[in-house]
Amino acid sequence: MRLLLALMLSLSLPAFAQHDHHDHMATTKEVPLTEGLVKKVDRAAGEVVIQHGQLDSIGMPPMTMAFGVADKAWLDKLKAGDKVRFSAAMKAGQAIVSRYELVK
Repeated sequence: MRLLLALMLSLSLPAFAQHDHHDHMATTKEVPLTEGLVKKVDRAAGEVVIQHGQLDSIGMPPMTMAFGVADKAWLDKLKAGDKVRFSAAMKAGQAIVSRYELVK
């Protein structure tokens, strides 16, 4: 139990420490795109699960995680196995995909 708690804290503290504690959406030109692989699209939850590289914009190391999306219509366009380049931001305390493009 302690190990799980320590792991959860170690993953959340870097992201928390790098932000000014205000939710914000950076303009698309400010945020670099990160490579990712869509693992799952959950329309009911309004989320997409992406295996991604380093996300400096929100202080996340490479991992697989669920993101909200800036536009719910994107959930109808994405599918598991899609390779994407995307930017992420924090909104209302949740990591969201703020922009994406499919990789051919």
